[in-house]
Amino acid sequence: MEEVRPTRSELLERRGQIQLAVQGMDLLKQKRDALLIEFMSVMDETLRLSGSLQKAVSDAQYSLAVAKSVDGNVSVRSAAMATKGEVGVDMTGTKIMGVSVPVVTKGQSPVRSSFTRGYSITGVSSRIDETADRFERILDVIIEYADIETRLKRLGEEIQKTNRRVNALEQITVPGLKEQVTYIRQTLDERSREDLFRLKKVKKKIERKKAAQAMA
Repeated sequence: MEEVRPTRSELLERRGQIQLAVQGMDLLKQKRDALLIEFMSVMDETLRLSGSLQKAVSDAQYSLAVAKSVDGNVSVRSAAMATKGEVGVDMTGTKIMGVSVPVVTKGQSPVRSSFTRGYSITGVSSRIDETADRFERILDVIIEYADIETRLKRLGEEIQKTNRRVNALEQITVPGLKEQVTYIRQTLDERSREDLFRLKKVKKKIERKKAAQAMA
């Protein structure tokens, strides 16, 4: 236990520190609970998007396999080489219970029309065009998934951080302060008993002295 002065002022100070620590702990618990509610909501959305992404990848791979088997690898590769484009994303931020959370949004949808992919619409089959469309839809879902997964990770980190602070207050700070209060109180009580004992001895001496003077 750290060095503590067993005085009444120190006792009052430690009790005030306990009160502040308990109040801070309660606020942190409320914050943690609110973050957990938000975390579970984001988790549900993450699972939904994960399922959507798996389905989009499966559909795109199936379309690619069909296009390769019917139109040939050369035609598919030629269309892929002719396709040009960029996928733009916007990065902003928001706050959840005071926690800064990045927000990823699509600058422009990566899903394009057959006329804007870079290849001649008359030079490819509907199978290749459908394959391109499905792979672009994968990118569309990936951007949404990146946003929600980033949010989930940030919330998870903040929950862990808040939980560590709650545990530190609950298991270390508050018990330590209470131990100090007990030590100060016991020391003051002991001093009070010693003072009372000395007062009684002084009183008895005075009474004996008075009695001796009266007999004289």
